[in-house]
Amino acid sequence: MRCRHPFKPIVFDDTKILILGTFPSLDSFKYNFYYANKRNQFWKILSLLYKMPIDEEKEKIALLKKEKIGLWDIVASCERTNSSDTNLKNCTLCDIPTLLKEYPSIKQIAFTGQKALKLYEKEYKSLHIKTIALPSPSPAYASMRFEEKARIYKERLGVR
Repeated sequence: MRCRHPFKPIVFDDTKILILGTFPSLDSFKYNFYYANKRNQFWKILSLLYKMPIDEEKEKIALLKKEKIGLWDIVASCERTNSSDTNLKNCTLCDIPTLLKEYPSIKQIAFTGQKALKLYEKEYKSLHIKTIALPSPSPAYASMRFEEKARIYKERLGVR
């Protein structure tokens, strides 16, 4: 089934880093927000690193705004039957260059998984912006413990 990305990017005039995932999970579609799968560790990691609550959508957006973080995905539309990145087929990518022109304060892009990074590098490798690979926060990526993921996020995002 062909799916279109349901959310606009969350970006602010002073956003410094854009975090790109691949494509919203089925739970994210259902709950109408990024990283909505209860077992996904994305919000838990950011809450730990930035010491802010993330119980409600408005708290998540407040954390992103305070820390100058933007959030979007690399895939605009695709065919898929489940939430796994390996299941994404016939992907059309989001217009990252236009977003970067609209928000020139963005100085780096971080990817929450290898699939997002590979799609970006295939299509947008000519863009001159720093990129960072982060471990996937997905429950499917269980080979790395939460504490290790959080340590890598902290180090690569430059959290003090």
